[in-house]
Amino acid sequence: MSWRDRFKFGRTGFMFGGLALVGALALVTMGLVMGVYNERAYRIQKTREVAVQAQILAASITAALAFDDRKVAQEYVEALRANPEVEAAGVYDTTGQRVAGYARTGAAPPPDRPNVEGVAPDDHYRIVTAPVRQGEIALGSVYLRSVVEPLPRRLARYAGIAVLLVMAVLLVSVLGVGQALLRRANARLEERALALGVANNALQIHIQERERAEEALRQGQKMEAIGKLTGGLAHDFNNLLMVASGGLDILEKSDDPAKRKRFGAAVRQALDRGAELTSKLLAFSRRSPLKPEVVDLSTRIPALSILLERSLRQDIELELRLADGLWPVEVDPTQLEVSLLNVAVNARDAMPKGGKLTVIAENVYDLVENDLNGDFVRLAVLDEGVGMPEEHIARAFEPFFTTKEVGRGTGLGLSQVYGFTRASGGDVRIESAPGLGTVVSLLLPRSTKTPPAAIPGPAPVADRARQGRVLLVEDDDTVAMVVVEMLQALAYQPIRVASAAAALRMLDQSGDFDIVFSDMVMPGGMGGMDLARAVSQKYPRLPIVLTTGFSEAATAAAQAGFRVLPKPYAIEALANELGAVREDSQA
Repeated sequence: MSWRDRFKFGRTGFMFGGLALVGALALVTMGLVMGVYNERAYRIQKTREVAVQAQILAASITAALAFDDRKVAQEYVEALRANPEVEAAGVYDTTGQRVAGYARTGAAPPPDRPNVEGVAPDDHYRIVTAPVRQGEIALGSVYLRSVVEPLPRRLARYAGIAVLLVMAVLLVSVLGVGQALLRRANARLEERALALGVANNALQIHIQERERAEEALRQGQKMEAIGKLTGGLAHDFNNLLMVASGGLDILEKSDDPAKRKRFGAAVRQALDRGAELTSKLLAFSRRSPLKPEVVDLSTRIPALSILLERSLRQDIELELRLADGLWPVEVDPTQLEVSLLNVAVNARDAMPKGGKLTVIAENVYDLVENDLNGDFVRLAVLDEGVGMPEEHIARAFEPFFTTKEVGRGTGLGLSQVYGFTRASGGDVRIESAPGLGTVVSLLLPRSTKTPPAAIPGPAPVADRARQGRVLLVEDDDTVAMVVVEMLQALAYQPIRVASAAAALRMLDQSGDFDIVFSDMVMPGGMGGMDLARAVSQKYPRLPIVLTTGFSEAATAAAQAGFRVLPKPYAIEALANELGAVREDSQA
């Protein structure tokens, strides 16, 4: 607050204080004037009251004086005892002789002779002498002496008024001072409010700057994660491409059957690794189309234990702890097995000196945590390994993040587990500490459906590879050439067209096809999904299988109810899919 403002508010406070003092002095003066006025009025009123009482006594004893009845006159005088203010009274005849008299105990008796007619004021008494007449005839007079209320008593009465006046003065003074203080406090509050406003503006600016800094940090972290992702992909795919490219060169130039077989197997292995890598990336991004089934973990996990034991070393003991009455879950069984294997392999690598690996399955009732709400089945893998620090747990699900030495892991195992559990409506948790082992828990939502009584195994390829005409819709010539060879190897009779429109024309011209096998992403404005809908409407009994390497397209087709064979696929997978769709159409 500036000195001008302080002077202004100080002057305002002085003005209010002066007004309060003037008001107090006015109240005191008014009280004194009222006291003097009340005292004078009291004396006049008292004199009038005594005169009236004397006149009443004179009128009352008229008959007693007329008949000279002293006894009756004395009775009238004695009746004045009822009035405590009457100190003495007397009745006199025409000669001035006292006929009757009365005096209160301890008081002077009435005089023997009446005083001069009229009122005789005194500081302590009011004395009145009044004539007694009957018409025009004078019968005598009466004497009346009344006590005036003592001054201390009157002052005591006025003291109450004085106290009220003093309280009023104090109240006015307090109000004046309080008003001044209130204005000063309001001024200080306004000053503090202004300061708080300035501080709040500064805080808002600081918060905005911090939010911008945090956004820049998040963006930097995203770019770093994308850089690691693309770097890891480039590294792994370059290795795979190197094997495929070099192997094809050797296959083209070599006539040695053993060498061609060995390098052909290497190319196949590279392709399989590339397909596996792509599958894990799609699972992490939750773009991989899942094929959920109702799974009974109490039978599925024991059946998987043999595969788990083969994935572990001899110095690692496998133990299963499956609770009774496990709820069924609706998940993709293949992705579930891959997830469990990925976690088990990580646990194996975390126990270089061996130990025990425990698989636990139990029901979790009414789980409310983060975005999970309901009943879940907890599938946990416990190891006795080296454990993980906090910073590694925070990054465990990042693609290509691994603590293993180069060549021992891609860093996509836990990423696949994360993508699978999230896509299934659940989540995954990691609990660990250095030297205390690790617990990885998969939380899968409970299913109210009943699992099938038995898990049917895939039919042999030879049983499903039955002859039939296949309309192949593929725009890429190289891919079409390979797929035609695969179909012919499976004893199918393929007819290839390059677009969806051409496929519809072919069906209109020659409708004796057994299966339509079409790519999803094609040029020309009409894709595989449009073709599948058109074929389903026009030829409802003609089965159709779609294929794509584009994850979003595969997901959309699966949600629409069409069968999808993801690229790349092996000849066995193609045989199984075509055989299954033909069996469904003939059922």
